[in-house]
Amino acid sequence: MVTSTDLTGRVAGIPDAELVERALAYVREQGAEVALPTGETVLSHAQGMLRILDGLRVDDAARAAACLFGLVAFVPGTEAEIAPRFGDEVARLVDGVRQLLRIGAIAGSRPDAEPSKNEAQARHEQVEALRKMLLAFAQDIRVVLVRLASRLQTLRWLAETKQAPLPGVARETLDIYAPLANRLGIWQMKWELEDLAFRFEQPDTYKRIARLLDEKRIEREGYISSAIERLQSELATAGIRAEVSGRPKHIFSIWKKMRGKELDFADLYDVRAFRVIVDDIKDCYTVLGIVHHIWQPIPREFDDYISRPKANGYKSLHTVVIGDDGRAFEVQIRTHEMHHFAEYGVAAHWRYKEAGSRGYAGQFSASERYDEKIAWLRQLLAWKDDADHSVAHDESWEQIKHAAIDDHIYVLTPQARVVALPQGATAVDFAYYLHSDLGHRCRGARVDGTMVPLNTPLKNGQTVEIIAVKQGGPSRDWLNADLGYLASNRARAKVRAWFNALDSQETIAQGRVLIDKTLQREGKTAVKLEELATRLGFKTPEDLFAAVAKDEFSLRHVEHALRHPEGEVQAPLSEEDAVTKKSRATSVARGAKSGVLVVGVDSLMTQMSRCCKPAPPDDIVGFVTRGRGVSIHRRSCHTFQQLAGRAPERVIQTEWGQKSHAAVYPVDIHVEAIDRQGLLRDISEVLSREKINVTGVKTLSSKGVARMQFTAEVSEATQLQRALQLIEDVQGVLQAKRK
Repeated sequence: MVTSTDLTGRVAGIPDAELVERALAYVREQGAEVALPTGETVLSHAQGMLRILDGLRVDDAARAAACLFGLVAFVPGTEAEIAPRFGDEVARLVDGVRQLLRIGAIAGSRPDAEPSKNEAQARHEQVEALRKMLLAFAQDIRVVLVRLASRLQTLRWLAETKQAPLPGVARETLDIYAPLANRLGIWQMKWELEDLAFRFEQPDTYKRIARLLDEKRIEREGYISSAIERLQSELATAGIRAEVSGRPKHIFSIWKKMRGKELDFADLYDVRAFRVIVDDIKDCYTVLGIVHHIWQPIPREFDDYISRPKANGYKSLHTVVIGDDGRAFEVQIRTHEMHHFAEYGVAAHWRYKEAGSRGYAGQFSASERYDEKIAWLRQLLAWKDDADHSVAHDESWEQIKHAAIDDHIYVLTPQARVVALPQGATAVDFAYYLHSDLGHRCRGARVDGTMVPLNTPLKNGQTVEIIAVKQGGPSRDWLNADLGYLASNRARAKVRAWFNALDSQETIAQGRVLIDKTLQREGKTAVKLEELATRLGFKTPEDLFAAVAKDEFSLRHVEHALRHPEGEVQAPLSEEDAVTKKSRATSVARGAKSGVLVVGVDSLMTQMSRCCKPAPPDDIVGFVTRGRGVSIHRRSCHTFQQLAGRAPERVIQTEWGQKSHAAVYPVDIHVEAIDRQGLLRDISEVLSREKINVTGVKTLSSKGVARMQFTAEVSEATQLQRALQLIEDVQGVLQAKRK
């Protein structure tokens, strides 16, 4: 019978309940004896996963996908049959699980030599990136649950058949899959994954701890059960409503605590433990008193994390008591709110558990948005567990299926290194993440072996290979947001830095030409530039060249230094008109009436310096010139700093006086933008709307980039700041700043 799929992805005419039986039948038909790399058959693996997923109460579509993904991966020709036979939803889940299988073991066996601090940090970052990648890789969280079940079934089968796993499987389980199960709140799966992986990873240590546990697990569980019954009876008598649960420590957890706290086995008091959850804080301390009445407490093992919470916000009462058999066990007492915070809160319990010995000291606090999303997802899973097979159960699964975990994407280098990038990132972002120089030289990219345009957005799990030239730099187009080459602020900053450095080199070259011409005109071509720069107050000749090219330092200073090589460079001070030359009558303030006050002096002539063009409310300072009164500079002005360095006694304090409505001040605006038709018109319109009069414009276009300098008149600097922000919003503008 030919089947078809409807818009929901279900196969028409096939109830969901029949999907799993049909999937198993298909596995038996196509590959019952086909073996996985571990040696287990596809059919055996599928049946084992179903037993695990039944405990998680996963829906039928996910269980069908669990049966089929191994068959699709190892039996050619079956992939095309999945969607027609089982529906689009099952096909998507199968494809998602197969994509997760692409992530190989990143750790392998633990090296014999102790890794260096940098190596250990890099490995830790990669492990964490892989954990996040597994969740971000699967847009449907059921894919992750199926993958966890697959790994657990693999370890179970290897343990039953007494076979060693493939290299790296045990370490990968401890680093990646067990922590994921922990974060999702699937405790039983987490414990079993850890114990089985630890058994293969460190068999001798596992056996030693197993021998130290001188009682069988079932006996320990039996003791905990009897202790819980006794405590529940006492609590009922006292009229306290409480939830009491307990479990024995599993072997991996025992080893982890022994190593983390540097304890011997004999010093561990929480090999057996249970938890009491009550309604309010008052009941916590009442329960504590009852526990201490029933069993003898060990005083030095009592911790009150309610009155003194841990650094990560964790709250609970922890006490260790001696049981009826003379052995110690731990009791944790907390409210429902504390339990919710510890299990699902932003400072989630798993964060410091995974931090090792540092975490046991309470030195790790989780506060990332990622943690909040994990907590929300765990709540969804908890609601699912509490629900019956009803509409509520189905609705919770609908939320879980479409839960978005991370705002990042995770892609791979050809060497299988995981790289986290923002959503919408491209191959150019990827190249800049790896190295700035690689980003500059990037000219092409292969994604999963196929050449793609550089502005193609990457997707989770793709392998990216950068094609680079030996020498070269970035393209100006990469800074154009409309073209979509860069999504990362980090990469965009590196491109801007490259062009800023290039502009700086061009500026220095222009300044060198001006200095060289001055040297030739003065007949001083033999002068050492380093000595000249030092005499003029610059650290290097390049600093002098840049200041001259930007009109921040007058060539008159250079000419004077060349004409008077033995004397002090004072002459330019008598020629302050080069700096303080008037621009317009309304742009120059004279005395208190025109806007500038010289502190302690009345009616002193003042002029606005042309080098920095101050305007209210700039922080200003005065410099007494020879014959032209006081020149007013911005305090940060480079020319003023040069003058003040030579003659500090001429510096005089000034401030803005009463503002005149008619007064305006000239300022220079520097704009850098992607050159295009209509750019000058659009910027001029912004200045016109802001009622800013433009008195001069200089433009220069080179290699597709326009550099413009506007001389404008403003009543105050705040008016200019508003205009600069609006100019930066103009299409193609890279930056707009006051010179």
